[in-house]
Amino acid sequence: MEQSRTQKPRSLWWRVHSWAGLKLSIFMTFILATGTIAVFAHELDWLVTPAMRVQVQERPVASWGALAEAAAAAEPSGRLQILYAPIDPWFAAEAWVEVGKGSPRRVYLDPWTARVTGTHGWANVHRFLRQLHRHLMLPTRIGIPIVSSLALLLLASLVTGTITYKKWWRGFLRMPRRGDTRRLNGDLHRLAGLWSLWFVALISLTGLWYLVETLGGNAAVPKLPEIAQGASTRPPTGRALDHLVHIGQQARPTLDIREIRFTRENGVILLGQDQAWLVRDRANGLVLDPNSGAILAELDGRDLSVHQRVSEMADPLHFGTFGGLATKAIWFIFGLMMTALSVTGTIIYAKRVQKADRAEASATRLAWSGMGLWAYVAVALIIMAIILTPGAIAEAS
Repeated sequence: MEQSRTQKPRSLWWRVHSWAGLKLSIFMTFILATGTIAVFAHELDWLVTPAMRVQVQERPVASWGALAEAAAAAEPSGRLQILYAPIDPWFAAEAWVEVGKGSPRRVYLDPWTARVTGTHGWANVHRFLRQLHRHLMLPTRIGIPIVSSLALLLLASLVTGTITYKKWWRGFLRMPRRGDTRRLNGDLHRLAGLWSLWFVALISLTGLWYLVETLGGNAAVPKLPEIAQGASTRPPTGRALDHLVHIGQQARPTLDIREIRFTRENGVILLGQDQAWLVRDRANGLVLDPNSGAILAELDGRDLSVHQRVSEMADPLHFGTFGGLATKAIWFIFGLMMTALSVTGTIIYAKRVQKADRAEASATRLAWSGMGLWAYVAVALIIMAIILTPGAIAEAS
């Protein structure tokens, strides 16, 4: 009697774990795989876009004003929107230029010489992977809740997996047993699951946060002051921009400027990293009037509320961008492990059914049968996202 009582809870948790990992395993694998690849989306663009590749030079970089001037000259009929510093030394600087209705055009610049290395349309690898992983090419109000709701399944798998794996803390160094496929897959699944516990928790919690944001729980964005009406809103370049940057650096010498935005309403906005840790560039900055050079507002990540700080931390933690290539590599490896967990969990289910029922059907057919209607829903969502891709990636941000 005592034995049956101890088995029932485990049996229930195991059924929940199996359901969470099986029913939407196709969709889960797809989202995990695209998210894992998206970690290196910028690097993939660098590989396929020659204009993004520059040779590292041992000399001072060109000024922001020189970069802006070159970008504006490359698209004389457009209006400079944003100027980005290189992601890494071997990357070109990048400018976004508004060229009328629709998406901006990208202009790549050598950060040392300010020479234009090429121009490119809006669609690229990063845009494709970001929209595919984030909202399946659907409108964000529809796609983000669909994708981020998978965080609930990940959390369910995390909790039930640790409960059903008795004394799991002893398994970190337990080598997989060789033998039949079912045993090997089970051991690999448990081993990868243990080492990925922290990562599954992190991705689950940040994914849950994205769900909260889309349902109305997003943090307040600071309201920026507007520049005087009737004043020139033409983006400053050359010496005029360098003068504004000098004013900003004098006021905030610790601000590492990574991005400059040229807005009609708020003037020039210098953004980057400062003393606040684990925040996006937009959390730190200065807002300047391009006509008078006056500092209109300051943004400091240390002044954020808890709600705002969580919002700013979500992206760096979800994609591992806060530590450069080192953290990206770690996130990529553990992303592969999470994707493998989704696949091996399905194989384990199919092999268990095959052995218990002595079924002659293949493991693939048994797994598909076990997913039921959810398999068709998952495949339909993936096919739909692919069909929507050409139009979706051409839209403006």
